[in-house]
Amino acid sequence: MSEWHWHYDHYDPAQERLREALCTLGNGYFATRGAAPEAAANTHHYPGTYLAGGYDRLESQVQGRVVESEDLVNLPNWLPLRIGLDHDHWLTLDAVEILDYHQHLDMRDGVLHRDVSFRDAEGRTTRLCQRRLVHMAQRHLAALETELTALDWSGAVTVESALDGGVSNAGVERYQGLDGHHLEPLGNAAVGEDGMWLRTRTRQSRLEIALAARTRIYRDGRRLDAEPTLTQTDDSIAQRFCLHLEPDRPVLVEKIAALYTSRDRAISECGMAARAAIGTAPRFDDLLAGHARLWHHLWERFDLELTLAEDDGARTAAILHLHLFHLLATASPQVMDLDVGVPARGLHGEAYRGHIFWDELFIFPTLNLRLPEITRSLLRYRYRRLPAARAAARAAGLRGAMYPWQSGSDGREESQQLHLNPRSGHWTPDETHLQRHVNSAIAYNVWHYFQATGDTEFLSFYGAEMLLEIARFWASKATHSQTLERYEIKGVVGPDEFHTRYPDRGEPGLDNHAYTTLLAAWVLRRALDLRHHLPRERWDELVEQLGISDDELAHWDTVSRRLRVCFHGDGIISQFEGFERLEELDWQAYRDKYGDIQRLDRILEAEGESVNRYQVTKQADVLMLFYLFSAEELAELFEHLGYDFEPDLIPRNVAHYGARTSHGSTLSRVVDAWVLARSDRRGSWSLFTEAIESDVADIQGGTTSEGIHLGAMAGTVDLIQRCYTGIEVRGGRLWLNPCLPDELTGLRIRLRFRGRSLALSVDQRRIELHVISAPADGIRLKVAGEPVRLGAGERYDLPLEHTPCCIDAG
Repeated sequence: MSEWHWHYDHYDPAQERLREALCTLGNGYFATRGAAPEAAANTHHYPGTYLAGGYDRLESQVQGRVVESEDLVNLPNWLPLRIGLDHDHWLTLDAVEILDYHQHLDMRDGVLHRDVSFRDAEGRTTRLCQRRLVHMAQRHLAALETELTALDWSGAVTVESALDGGVSNAGVERYQGLDGHHLEPLGNAAVGEDGMWLRTRTRQSRLEIALAARTRIYRDGRRLDAEPTLTQTDDSIAQRFCLHLEPDRPVLVEKIAALYTSRDRAISECGMAARAAIGTAPRFDDLLAGHARLWHHLWERFDLELTLAEDDGARTAAILHLHLFHLLATASPQVMDLDVGVPARGLHGEAYRGHIFWDELFIFPTLNLRLPEITRSLLRYRYRRLPAARAAARAAGLRGAMYPWQSGSDGREESQQLHLNPRSGHWTPDETHLQRHVNSAIAYNVWHYFQATGDTEFLSFYGAEMLLEIARFWASKATHSQTLERYEIKGVVGPDEFHTRYPDRGEPGLDNHAYTTLLAAWVLRRALDLRHHLPRERWDELVEQLGISDDELAHWDTVSRRLRVCFHGDGIISQFEGFERLEELDWQAYRDKYGDIQRLDRILEAEGESVNRYQVTKQADVLMLFYLFSAEELAELFEHLGYDFEPDLIPRNVAHYGARTSHGSTLSRVVDAWVLARSDRRGSWSLFTEAIESDVADIQGGTTSEGIHLGAMAGTVDLIQRCYTGIEVRGGRLWLNPCLPDELTGLRIRLRFRGRSLALSVDQRRIELHVISAPADGIRLKVAGEPVRLGAGERYDLPLEHTPCCIDAG
């Protein structure tokens, strides 16, 4: 396997939906799943095109209740291209003898290829070769090239190119009880002699979508004079071309499509813009040249060059490239001009309804050290929804800003009210909206973007306001216990969604959740630190604008020092107060009975039990502390709170919660691999290799076909980028302290840190640092306490025994 190509060498209908998700092409503005052009939505196929920020809200009747849900809308399909080899049937691979099949995603160029040779019922042999792209530079354009060759026959063939607006959101089986019909037709028509267009509108958000397509046919490099027949319905339009094939004389069909919406800038009307775009667009090869050029530029910034001891090292490298490919297909430079967030499942399907969660916490670190301008834009999505977060806090009787666990178009809480357990068929209340830790994740992302970039302008006019309002929320959420002389945070849920309430309590929510509490203390401290990082006049403006008094700041400091964290046993941090009093689960019995027990919550509910009764975790929340913070940072935070932090606290907690985790989240193995990186390098690498298989092997049994898990994808890249290299951005410095697993013998990455571009090469013995670009005064490297200054173009070799070292942007 090539590290730049993701291959499939046979056709497998049962795997098609998974492959469609993994072969999705996108440019940050829109994405199209890798469904075959001739495929319609059915058991094995699900064509889908999704627009960043393209949401619509509908009401449905579920279990006698009115349920409102906002979905990322499946847009009209630009892809349909059908081939008829006789008058009665359209070509499908299920109805022919496949002689040769090869599909591959060229990640370097951003092109999906499909080559098929087949024999039909008449004994005729035909070859079909297709290339497809969603243009990375010209964000409104996509293109499909189809080469059709009769190998041993001649005769008539029909080609139908269509635009299909009769689509719905039906890609997730457990959502079938919800209304997924978001589009209403507005019209369609021919455009000139070879074009067509279609316009639809979402039912609630009133977003108009215009698709236009130009289909031209060539043989021997010359365009054929083929006049199409037009077929129209209310929600679709198609052109049919009648052609004559001759043996070994390929016919080339080019379909160039343009997608615009009523929200696009610098246009008069989306239909006019789409029609104009297909009129001026060049041919496929010319589009490909500009598209591939931009992908190459992106890979210069984002590539990982690995040297692996294992035999299947090329597969590992290919998966990491696939993960980076889908990260950039969702969050490319195109988002810099858009008001969008990062959906947890990318633009690759309809799972989680396209909502934005906390996954940014795992995604932004890769962007921060490669192309931080993308992070800046995505953080502004959160800033624009700060008024909605303030309103949510007020409605809850709190101060500051309370961001939603699931966010969509306008920043209100989009979490579902009911959850369907596909194992039992039961609809149960969904209480995960109480995950207030998403607030701290946003604050963490703001702070670490600033640390990586030194972007004082962003901090001054966007980031600081969010940080201050989130700190204000935590200070108001914490209640004082005179008995304990501590502040407590009650009624929350952590990332471990197995636990949303106490077994004997009527109301949902958990008390003194350790991850939530420690993050809240950290946020309060960072908010108080802002005065040292902002210009004095901007700090004064902000506290006046937000009405923050000296007394309030003093209260924040007090709360940050007196929040309650619970412990049990021999220095075990309680995931939440009372966790240790829950029942232990007979793990082996459940493994023997069910095999795959990742989703113990569903298994237990189907048995009439509740996972809330047991010491089991979907992902270990306490370990998230060791994922986000170094031991030094945690020791400082614990000391600030008045708790002891012993050196062996981390391994004790890792062992305790590792034995109680089902890995029901794809993020779980990413976190566990990270926290084991220095104490158990072999165990860390084993978890890393499991984590990179999460989507390509669909280890959760069918979820990847509904959309990739972007947080886990980016998280595996970050394990290589920051964890194994020991990269940490702290105090305005970039620290390096590599600890490569034995299986990873070498690594080369390119980084940006505060305006400096660096190439870093690491192996088991040394680091080589190459300064690609830097200000006139270069960069300052501190090695064993001694300063070293490097200018642009210079290199520095450093034995590992001289680490940790740091780069000062100073």
